[in-house]
Amino acid sequence: MADPRGFLTTQRQGAKARPVDERLNDWDEVYPRPGIGKALLPIITEQAGRCMDCGIPFCHQGCPLGNLIPEWNDLVWRDDWRAASERLHATNNFPEFTGRLCPAPCEAACVVAIADDAVTIKNVEVAIIDRAFEEGWVVPAPPERLTDRTVAVVGSGPAGLAAAQQLTRAGHTVAVYERDDRAGGLLRYGIPEFKMEKRHLERRLDQMRAEGTIFRTGVDVGGALTGQQLRARYDAVVLAVGATDWRELDVPGRELDGVHQAMEYLPQANRAAAGETVPDQITAEGKHVVIIGGGDTGADCLGTAHRQGAASVTQLEIMPEPPETRDESTPWPMWPLMLRSSSAHEEGGERVYSVSTQRFNGENGTVTSLRLVEVRRGERGFEPVEGTEHEIPADLVLLAMGFVGPEKSSMVEQLGVDLDERGNVRRDGSYEATVPGVFVAGDAGRGQSLIVWAIAEGRSCAAAVDRWLTGVDRLPTPVSPTDRPLAV
Repeated sequence: MADPRGFLTTQRQGAKARPVDERLNDWDEVYPRPGIGKALLPIITEQAGRCMDCGIPFCHQGCPLGNLIPEWNDLVWRDDWRAASERLHATNNFPEFTGRLCPAPCEAACVVAIADDAVTIKNVEVAIIDRAFEEGWVVPAPPERLTDRTVAVVGSGPAGLAAAQQLTRAGHTVAVYERDDRAGGLLRYGIPEFKMEKRHLERRLDQMRAEGTIFRTGVDVGGALTGQQLRARYDAVVLAVGATDWRELDVPGRELDGVHQAMEYLPQANRAAAGETVPDQITAEGKHVVIIGGGDTGADCLGTAHRQGAASVTQLEIMPEPPETRDESTPWPMWPLMLRSSSAHEEGGERVYSVSTQRFNGENGTVTSLRLVEVRRGERGFEPVEGTEHEIPADLVLLAMGFVGPEKSSMVEQLGVDLDERGNVRRDGSYEATVPGVFVAGDAGRGQSLIVWAIAEGRSCAAAVDRWLTGVDRLPTPVSPTDRPLAV
């Protein structure tokens, strides 16, 4: 354990964001981490010391990866950062991603959180990996010898990257196929720069290339390269295409110009932030923006609209406003039902709860306003409250209502894999689809979920593929495809 009395004597101190008026003028990360090994080391060390000798570390239960949280907290407190980095990498291929993007279900399950504020697990995690890169401790780990087996991984999001790295290190020849022009999936074009600068992604991709992973970008599997050709070319195929089939809002006026899906808007903003020229870019500059959906994607749209100079931003949510503290319906160690505010919410905008969109109004083919109605729970779901209809101005509407599963593409048909009742690619207890040699990892088989689940599934799927190819168990298996989260 770390400091025996740390959780009693030290108060939680989380990461401090840059001032709002400063960060709205650039696309840099909201939480700066320059020189983590020097300037912030005493604070991080004290926070790691709050990890207590709890007997049963429920943070393990909250983390799908099974991160060895008490161990690397103890090592940081003892100033052995290199060993802490090794323990962190023992269960997580990409802690710099999860440390920035994961909502930290481990903290919700922290034993300290029963009566006090949880340990800043996420901050300690990202401090360890940032210092490991600064000190040069993160180096390629190529296999000692190669097998004669080949694997294709379709999709380069966190699940695909984790599976590819594990299989490459096991000695297989692995090629990652990505339909976009650059690898990274949603890490590249879905996550805004202010949440994770793409330099963190690039250095991991460089590491993977040095280890032997091959990246083939700009390839649409199911198009120029058919599923049958892919299956014939490789010994095994891993589908890690995510759940990118977005949920629609079928109300009058949906066809108006200015009404867009969030994942039409965010990739363009990311390209522009990276210095690319984006013809006919969807932008919030000078506009009254309405975001429909209160989740992480909606918050990403919110922060992006602020940086583009929106005149106003309103975020709509059909659910009622959550309580400010943990609701009794979600007791510890479950993920608590409570109001959460991201860094984007701190930057401005209005959140409106318990409303539903009845129609989009427009002039000359372009959206000008939304007609809303307040709703409340009834016997048949959400029911409109009579007499509460009203309109709000809108020059740009962004639909951020989540995803319903993987795209029903020609690749799925060509491979002949079955879908389950939820529209995800069906798989068995070993991540194998209904076609031998085809495996499924991440949101494509699980449905829309967290980055930490994607990495955990990528690692477990890689273990299943390696076992199928070699007949022996060599790689760790963090989770079963039938696992369900305790915390989120």
